[in-house]
Amino acid sequence: MKIKTVTLSILAVTALCACRNGSDNQTAEHKAVQPVIFSEVAIEDAFWSPMLDKVKDVTIGVCIDQIENQTGRIRNFENAARGEGEHSGIFFDDSDVYKALEGMAYSLKNNPDPELEAKCDEWIDKIASAQQDDGYINTFYTLTGLDNRWTDMDKHEMYCTGHMLEAAIAYYEITGKRKLLDVAEGMVAHIMDTFGPGRRDWVPGHEEIELALVKLFRLTGERKYLEYAQWLIDERGHGIGVEFNGWNPVHYQDVLPVRELEKISGHAVRAMYLFCGMADVAAYTEDQGYMNALYRLWDNIVDCKMYITGGIGHIGHVEGFSTDYDLPNKEAYCETCASIGMVLWNWRMNGMTADAKYIDILERSLFNGVLSGISLKGDRFFYVNPLESDGDHHRQAWYGCACCPSNLCRFIPSVGNYIYGYGNDGVYVNLFVGSRTEVDGLKIEQQTGYPWNGNVKINVSGFKKRTVKVRIPSWCDSWTASLNGKKIESCRESLDKGYLSVTRRWRKGDVIELSFDMPVKLMSADPRVKDDEGKRALMRGPLVFCMEGIDNPETYGNAVMDSSTTFSSEFRPDLLGGVQTIAAGTSGAQLNFIPYFAWDNREACPMKVWVDFTGHEQ
Repeated sequence: MKIKTVTLSILAVTALCACRNGSDNQTAEHKAVQPVIFSEVAIEDAFWSPMLDKVKDVTIGVCIDQIENQTGRIRNFENAARGEGEHSGIFFDDSDVYKALEGMAYSLKNNPDPELEAKCDEWIDKIASAQQDDGYINTFYTLTGLDNRWTDMDKHEMYCTGHMLEAAIAYYEITGKRKLLDVAEGMVAHIMDTFGPGRRDWVPGHEEIELALVKLFRLTGERKYLEYAQWLIDERGHGIGVEFNGWNPVHYQDVLPVRELEKISGHAVRAMYLFCGMADVAAYTEDQGYMNALYRLWDNIVDCKMYITGGIGHIGHVEGFSTDYDLPNKEAYCETCASIGMVLWNWRMNGMTADAKYIDILERSLFNGVLSGISLKGDRFFYVNPLESDGDHHRQAWYGCACCPSNLCRFIPSVGNYIYGYGNDGVYVNLFVGSRTEVDGLKIEQQTGYPWNGNVKINVSGFKKRTVKVRIPSWCDSWTASLNGKKIESCRESLDKGYLSVTRRWRKGDVIELSFDMPVKLMSADPRVKDDEGKRALMRGPLVFCMEGIDNPETYGNAVMDSSTTFSSEFRPDLLGGVQTIAAGTSGAQLNFIPYFAWDNREACPMKVWVDFTGHEQ
């Protein structure tokens, strides 16, 4: 079939639990959409279930082995508890232990395992033993000199605290055990006694504690944690960091007060965590200055600084951004953690606005930027995710800076967070995943072959009048929808912020069926992206595709598509664990493509997303 070249207008392609006291106005969360948390969602899906099993059975074990046996991460806590011995690794390595613990906690919720829980308790005992009498805990400074603590804003003391808080809250909510939570709250108390209004100023070099403090506020109802998160965010952009040697305001998002930000700059992951913290605070304070800045920043990222894969941050030596439309492919950095950050931030933006465009970006980053970070076996990881390789870029078992493996360990088990939501105006179906949940008096069950095909069946029951809002993906130009076999109008103009709304008194046996057309699309980049000039990429549904040399031994080096190229797609159960493939028919040759997330899972070979193109679009 011949197809028309598509240029993304919105994306520019390569430029491409409510608080316990929620009824109290002081603690009420002002969100349009509340998430249905992953523990309330049962996933039975041909695509996602094997991935969740892979993390449970392989990835968590890899992280435990690396932390205990291959690196000194857990030994640092043991040494700190004894008050003797050397610190091994990087000054922020404590955070890998905390992130792995959070992932282990999520796995326990989905898959109770007494041995894994005992391992968590063992680690928590070692962490607690390393805490100082004043509440401080950080093995780097405990073992290299406590006199030097809080002397360098980029030594990640608050960053590590944030990850400890997230792990502690997750473990407490899942097991009821609060030992790690007590440790984390003790460290927070130490921080709040040391820094704050009338005390010392401080700008954390790596954001993370801000969003974690809001989680602590949600758990405890104590507003001081929310206010402290906002104080930390508002410290930025006032020149506080200039007294510290080597402080780079651009790198640390410290150039302007956050409400004045227009463009994203600096370190990509730090920026994502800052924006998550801002959105979390705004959910309770209704700070319109925060939200206006986030709207501007989102436009800048999506229109000018995002790859077609949803990856962000192309400069390796700063792990971040340069100028608009500067998006090279082979040199693309696109840290896995940054793509996870895109999911976390866009999820929050959807919650604040009920606008499906944020889930569209979440989905793009999830299926392409995040999943490429982990091998199909679950035992090797990408830190960097380029869009072109000469065959010398491969996943590794671990890294000296292992933020990405431990982040994947906690992120994937909680992927159920992003499927459903609810608000005053209805129940939201955001992602298409075979799953079951009960929300707002309705029982919902999805059946689908997504992302390989666009057929979705949603069974809804509950004997309650309610609106069900189903996202129609922005990549989809044509779809059909029906309720109990009766056709529903299918046009963009009938949608509400990207959602198809169905309102009725639901009965047992009610079914919404959707079929999203999934043709192969030939994508062009914004013409200002010089690295993609004269090139095209392929997408089908939410997936970006790439060429690997192993599938194109004779044609990879001189691959060219043109306006007469035809495309066909088939599912190959025998390839890469079962993937959709694309065959591009050119003059006398065939080019073969696989999903980008599945590349580098066979023998070493070159890869590229963007392929030379001649001629004109039809």
